[in-house]
Amino acid sequence: MTTNPLPATRLPSPVSRLPAVRIAALYDIHSNLPALEAVLADVRRERVDRIVVGGDVVPGPMPHETMAYLLDLDIPTRFLSGNGDREVLAQIDGDESSAIPASYRESMRWVAEQLSADDARVLRSWPPTIRLSMPALGGDVLFCHATPRNDIDIFTRRTADERLEPIFARADASVVVCGHTHMQVDRMVGSTRVINAGSVGMPFGEPGAYWLLLGHDVELRTTTYALEAAAERIRATAYPQAREFAERNVLHPPSEAEMLDVFSRAELT
Repeated sequence: MTTNPLPATRLPSPVSRLPAVRIAALYDIHSNLPALEAVLADVRRERVDRIVVGGDVVPGPMPHETMAYLLDLDIPTRFLSGNGDREVLAQIDGDESSAIPASYRESMRWVAEQLSADDARVLRSWPPTIRLSMPALGGDVLFCHATPRNDIDIFTRRTADERLEPIFARADASVVVCGHTHMQVDRMVGSTRVINAGSVGMPFGEPGAYWLLLGHDVELRTTTYALEAAAERIRATAYPQAREFAERNVLHPPSEAEMLDVFSRAELT
């Protein structure tokens, strides 16, 4: 006796069943080690596949300790350079930049003095951008510090599209992840989704540590942590602006509205 075969069943493509790669994007840590430790606890709970650190790691109160902590991670991690990291290297090379306001130069010199030769060697190896393929997000994701063209451009949620489209169109990526202005943003610029990760260690807005989780979509994340204890650890350092950092960057950061007004006078041209 013969039997008719069952009608063919269309199975989902094996690719569609694969889980999306999960990436944590951590930007603008500014060597606020207590904030970084809290974020990494959340990152581990999310079981991410890798981390991208988006620059401005070392300017701040715990530069060597923060470098050591990041370089000892057991999660695959890639780093790109920020303008603050670049300026610290300039200090190490004896080239004090006029781009650093006079009020911050003592602190930048102190940061440079805390870093070892190995720290500086690692900092010099960080590229300005990182490109990763993330099919779940539509193709390539470009990670940069400020914009794809440099590490100092300033733009915010208020910046007009026509000023941004020529810059982001050249990125040739579905998604661009950036930082630098320390405020989370998720917006379309032409056909490019542009996302600011916010700042782990020096936020503008409500206190906390801000970062991104990328997978099937992009999630804006905030990690709460023990602010008073963190402020005390920072005050105990020899960082020249330790008390100000603890007060203005941990306990009572400037509001987003205040910083939007400040940045509106320095937006890219």
